Amino acid sequence: MAISAASSSAPMGEINMTPLIDVMLVLLVMFIITIPLQTHAVKLDLPRDCSTCGTIDNLKNKVVITQDGQIVWNGTPVTLDGLKYNLIRMTSIDPQPELHVQPDPTARYEVVNDVFVAAKRADVRRLGFVGNEAYRSF
Repeated sequence: MAISAASSSAPMGEINMTPLIDVMLVLLVMFIITIPLQTHAVKLDLPRDCSTCGTIDNLKNKVVITQDGQIVWNGTPVTLDGLKYNLIRMTSIDPQPELHVQPDPTARYEVVNDVFVAAKRADVRRLGFVGNEAYRSF
């Protein structure tokens, strides 16, 4: 409150705002300190190089599906995920290499279908069947 030399009997109608502003600034600083820092990071699983997926030929690649459901890429056994990885890598080559598919006559349909679905999703445009002559007497 202000000190005045003249005494007056009327009440003073002003409030000293300095302490209120000081309290508000202290509260603001406390809120800023206690709010945790927000990180703007996006967790992302990046693809890794597949060391067990075999090599990719620039002219033609062969996928063999064996009787027991094993998928073989150019002579190297791979999983379905490894096949998908190889197909995506293969389709990025220009011009796109041929994909030769040779399913065993007694291979399960589900495995053969999974191979064709993976080829379709990878946008394989040059696909051929190997060993059709074995089915002539079928």
